[in-house]
Amino acid sequence: MRYLHTMVRVKDLDHSLDFYCNRLGLKEMRRHESREGRYTLVFLAAPLDEEACAAGHAPLLELTFNWDPEDYGGGRNFGHLAYEVDDIYETCQRLMDAGVTVNRPPRDGRMAFVKSPDGISIELLQKGDARPKAEPWASMANSGSW
Repeated sequence: MRYLHTMVRVKDLDHSLDFYCNRLGLKEMRRHESREGRYTLVFLAAPLDEEACAAGHAPLLELTFNWDPEDYGGGRNFGHLAYEVDDIYETCQRLMDAGVTVNRPPRDGRMAFVKSPDGISIELLQKGDARPKAEPWASMANSGSW
């Protein structure tokens, strides 16, 4: 058995791609549109997974955009996606500079949470050992739910 992908439904494909690709840093690997089924699937990979993905060996994030409007409640019920990052503080600062709210700051130097435009929680985990506690993160409060 091999893990293939996680699928999340999105309301606005362009807005979601801006978040996942331009802000979070994922790369679009492939796309499939079904006129008959009235949906678009976009498969994304983390930058360090691109090579393995090209060989068919890396997990992907599948964004499913249904062309007919639908209300998707309970994004928090999905759980969360998790990505390992080289520098939790730099990643959170880059996201904040791009207008993304850090809902759970990396106070512990190890873990943070942000949300996609569709309310999907995304956990960011420091690669290796936790970074030493540092300001402004150590005293930053949570914002909203995560």
